[in-house]
Amino acid sequence: MTDDEAGGDTTHNEIHEGTYYAPVTLAHTVTMRMSGPAPRALAGLPAAPAGFVGRTAPLRDVLAFLDPRGPGEPGVLVSAVAGMAGVGKTALALVAAHQAVEQGWFGGGVFFLDLRGYTPDPAERVSAAAAAGQLLRAMGIRDGDLPPTGSERLALYQSVLADRARQESPVLVVADNAAVSGQVEPLLPAQPCHRLLVTSRHSLTLPARLIDLTVLPEAEALDLLRTAVCVGGRDQRLEAEPEHAAAIAELCGRLPLALRITAALLRTEPGRPLADMAAELSDARGLDALDSGDLDQHGRRIAVRTAFDLSYQHLLESQPDQARLFRLLPLNPGPDISLEAAAALAGTPERVVRKQLAALARAHLLTTPTYARWSMHDLIRLYAGEHGHAQAAAHDRDRALERLQRHYLSVARDARVHLTALPGRPVPGRFTGRDAAMAWLDAERANLVAAVTFAAGDSGRYEFAIELAYCLNEYLEWRRAFNDRLTVTTASVTAGTQLGDRRHEGGSLINLGNALFEVRRFDEAITAHQNAAAIFRRLGDRRGEGTASVNLGNALRQVRRFDEAIAAHRTAAAIFREAGDSRGEGMVLDNLGVALFEVRLFDEAIAAHQSAAAIARRLGDRRGEGTALDNFGNVLQQVGRFDEAITVHHSAAAIFREIGDRRGEGMALHNLGNVLQQVGRFDEAITVLRQDLRICREIGDRHGEAQTLNSLGSTLRRTRRFEEACTALRDSATIFHELGDQHRAVRGLTHLGDTLKEAGRPAEATAVLAKAKDRSAAMADGGSREEPPASGPGE
Repeated sequence: MTDDEAGGDTTHNEIHEGTYYAPVTLAHTVTMRMSGPAPRALAGLPAAPAGFVGRTAPLRDVLAFLDPRGPGEPGVLVSAVAGMAGVGKTALALVAAHQAVEQGWFGGGVFFLDLRGYTPDPAERVSAAAAAGQLLRAMGIRDGDLPPTGSERLALYQSVLADRARQESPVLVVADNAAVSGQVEPLLPAQPCHRLLVTSRHSLTLPARLIDLTVLPEAEALDLLRTAVCVGGRDQRLEAEPEHAAAIAELCGRLPLALRITAALLRTEPGRPLADMAAELSDARGLDALDSGDLDQHGRRIAVRTAFDLSYQHLLESQPDQARLFRLLPLNPGPDISLEAAAALAGTPERVVRKQLAALARAHLLTTPTYARWSMHDLIRLYAGEHGHAQAAAHDRDRALERLQRHYLSVARDARVHLTALPGRPVPGRFTGRDAAMAWLDAERANLVAAVTFAAGDSGRYEFAIELAYCLNEYLEWRRAFNDRLTVTTASVTAGTQLGDRRHEGGSLINLGNALFEVRRFDEAITAHQNAAAIFRRLGDRRGEGTASVNLGNALRQVRRFDEAIAAHRTAAAIFREAGDSRGEGMVLDNLGVALFEVRLFDEAIAAHQSAAAIARRLGDRRGEGTALDNFGNVLQQVGRFDEAITVHHSAAAIFREIGDRRGEGMALHNLGNVLQQVGRFDEAITVLRQDLRICREIGDRHGEAQTLNSLGSTLRRTRRFEEACTALRDSATIFHELGDQHRAVRGLTHLGDTLKEAGRPAEATAVLAKAKDRSAAMADGGSREEPPASGPGE
């Protein structure tokens, strides 16, 4: 019997450094331990814009494309709504998407992404791979099940879409503000029932139906102006002064953004004649064109900046505090801002700032993408930033930015404590619990990442960049936000180098090395950890050197440089022993045991795991003891000491159950089930594997669920319960395929085919084995170039 038939995926654990000095334990199968499966966000759309008028023909065309019942041309799976800035692309897309939802067309979910394609900093644009990660979370994929590389995430996204197509559950994705084809082309669904609706200022090179928006026709521009002016009541001015209304529409370039801003001004002065507004728009000089040089259909520059000027001038004259906030808001580096952050930026109480933000939104200078968060159209952001720089001395913009950074850093510190605190330890009262801290980090993630990168480029803010990156490290690891983690750790290294703080630079290199490890860039990870170890060695910081060494050993093991990995772990163990850090020494010894196992030095591996367990027991570190015992049991299995292995795995499962570590308990039960199978105690093995399966489903660990189904299927096959075995193996292969783990998916199909053959179902067996062969060939041809994930004994 092969190891795979015996159940395959037993698990070894390893230290994976998440902070500068305190090693933490991380299993090979990374799992975010939360209470249940991730919810599916089936209606993830911002609100449709109020008072939407016009665009009758384009709206009809978009809806015709979205209708999943309509005939679809092969490969034409997206409508690119293209046009100049401020022309109403997003509004049209949202109105169409909401109408599609009302029709019940997309039972598989509706999802919205802002790709930020037109931010001044190209680095802030959302890549297709990052977008796929956001979509997968919204579709119910847990963070622990997200693969590390961008190509794998895109493959998993397509697998989830394929699964929903099989379930006849169409999906709509609205991708807003795409600047280049590469941001959206990998997101095109392969199934004709799904739809991808893209907005862009450019006619992207996509296999897509193109609906090209220009400025509004005159009649629709007047209709929009009339509707926006009359919000909340009647207004006779457009009927009384039709010529001047038409002039205002033309002077606004018939752009919805400029028309709405001008209408908001008219609402504030209900007695003002339209002739006066038209004259003021017409008299503006020098500021009558967008910086982007957008042209209307007649080749004329569009005078939208004039509308901005008039609205801003109104603020200056009537609400100078609102004008000041307007000028300060572009200092926030991310896509939107919360009430708390805006209050910190302005140095003003929240109750006052809330009213100011609401007033700016009514003037169409801000939008509210979600409740209690505000954002700016990118053109308005540029405009506000210009005036902010002009008034920098008057507002002391540096102090405003410092207030905002202190706010982000203070809350991020408290959130990190909630995420990392051991049970029973005191935590800050700012959050009600870990879930609330995680929710804040989720909401502010884009702002926090942008704040780190911005500060790393500012000579006066290096320390802020380093500390905020440190606070985000565990969160980004748990969320498997690999690109963001690489971004902040790289920025942190840059800041530490520029600051000349070698200790900070070394700590940041450790975190960078671990981020590179997660995306399987092992050679780069090795270099980062080697550099960190060298820095700490020169500083005489033995503990820092030990932390770098143990992480170096983990990376070396992944590239099968086992002798070097063992040497690095031994160095780290000696350093922690010398420093009197027993907990660090124990976890290093556990990792050393994993490396020794790889080179089949089983007696030494057993000794290392026993020592690790003893140290953890002496320190009262129950999780560390459970992990070491579980790894110890895996080695005992390999050397045939099955009775001892059963006892050890039972003990590990009991410890994890005692401390409430459901995933740890599940892994110990999995390993216990495998050894029970090896000694022929099949009924007991089936019982504990089903307990593990229940845990995996309760915590939403789909990868663990697939592994357990594989082991369960193999055990059921041994007892000739072929129907149950085939069901378990088929479900296992399906989940692996959906998660993008094609190696295990193919292996699962092979096991299923062999089981069907043994059950006397040769035709089905032949079909399944043929599918496995086809998928294996596809991987060999480049369909999946990733190596299978590293695993422990029994693999």
